[in-house]
Amino acid sequence: MCRTWLVSSGLQLACVRVLHDIGMLLTESAPVDLATPTGPMRVHVFRPALPAGRQVPGIILYSEIFQLTGPVRRTAAWLAGQGYLVAAPEVYHELEPAGTVLPYTPEGSARGNAHKTAKTLAAYDSDASAVIAWLQADPQCSGKLGAAGMCLGGHLAFRCALHPAIGAAACLYPTDLHKKSLGAGLADDSLERCRAINGELLMIFGRQDPHIPLAGRRQVQAALEDAERTYEWHEFNAQHAFIRDEGNRYDAVRTGLTQTLIVDLFQRCLR
Repeated sequence: MCRTWLVSSGLQLACVRVLHDIGMLLTESAPVDLATPTGPMRVHVFRPALPAGRQVPGIILYSEIFQLTGPVRRTAAWLAGQGYLVAAPEVYHELEPAGTVLPYTPEGSARGNAHKTAKTLAAYDSDASAVIAWLQADPQCSGKLGAAGMCLGGHLAFRCALHPAIGAAACLYPTDLHKKSLGAGLADDSLERCRAINGELLMIFGRQDPHIPLAGRRQVQAALEDAERTYEWHEFNAQHAFIRDEGNRYDAVRTGLTQTLIVDLFQRCLR
């Protein structure tokens, strides 16, 4: 089942409802180091400031290839401010020292892209399972879980949704889904396995994104249609990384629309 809107030239062709706590304070807890089959994984935790005993859904936030940069941390803080317990893992924990942030430079991009295919699919999946288990055991978590991410993280959020515990996933310009080139061997099965996704998907793309051209977007959508998944599909007139609030590709208007759609998804599916 799909709800599709095309947002073009600043015109939003749909109204979405938003129900959330307004002005919620938040706190960034000390990071936790979780055990995984490929070594300890640092996870950064952003918590809404709530009365003792109140529980909220948990969200796994996946970063771009650069790990926990300023824009990603601000996205995590924004999600926590909407009333979610946010866990943001360092996706390249086997390949970089804990706390490493790659720069938004050609060198940083090359390093991040090399790591993306050096890490195995099994390692990506075991990382997801570790974060899910940690969230489920946290006293502030209600047990309802979602995933979100951008670029590499959009693909990882999609793949995380293969786990039965994930009730919703927001996948922002998910790279490599149509090329099946995540992980060592460049032959991931994320799209082929999408029938296993039980939660609702929010798929958001930029029409001017060279990494996910029109043919690639149609390939992804066709797979979701064939699998009869529940998803929502949005294409903006925007570049790759349009929600990254650093650099000349940032689009504040479409970032605001994207945030509204994410909150709507998680409110409907996880509250």
